[in-house]
Amino acid sequence: MLKKIFFNLIVKPILLLIMGMNIKNKEKLPTKGPAIIIANHNSHLDTLSIMSLFENKLLKKVRPVGAYDYFFANKYISWVSKNLLGVIPLDRKIKGKDPLGNIFKSLENEDIVIIFPEGTRGNPEEIKEFKTGIYHIAKKYPEVPVIPIYMKGMGKALPRNEALLVPFIVYVNIGDEIYFKENIQKKEYMENLKKIFKNLAEN
Repeated sequence: MLKKIFFNLIVKPILLLIMGMNIKNKEKLPTKGPAIIIANHNSHLDTLSIMSLFENKLLKKVRPVGAYDYFFANKYISWVSKNLLGVIPLDRKIKGKDPLGNIFKSLENEDIVIIFPEGTRGNPEEIKEFKTGIYHIAKKYPEVPVIPIYMKGMGKALPRNEALLVPFIVYVNIGDEIYFKENIQKKEYMENLKKIFKNLAEN
């Protein structure tokens, strides 16, 4: 309930009305889980923007992946991460535990998982090298669709290390579902993702 209130009364009005977010191919969003959304990452607006695209009935199942040491740094941030965003913690520092384990559990719970393959926010309109975690996730769940989303303007609307929102028109382009092909190697898979995002950025 808190999550719905937060997005309907605060997030959606800001993004859709004040920021003027333009959405292309919204019909390609998943309508149920499990599903994986991968997107480029330039701003804290990225997560909120993607989540705001979903209807209320699906919102509780939409869960972004976030670094444990950031999104659970203290009890206040942790409360927001759990109750308003539903963040799936990614902790690479725990020895003997698969850092992707919480993502696996979420997919098995039929959630729609949001992943930023770059791992951290980059400079506006630049896509950094993707980390290979998405390859291992897709390989483990080949029947789960991966939906690519390219976002433009988020890094200018709310630049990294800035707290003030700058009115700026932002764009979201949603691509076709991708399914893991048997025996595809990691290098080829990652190269294919690069090509897909380049195409989304140019169209």
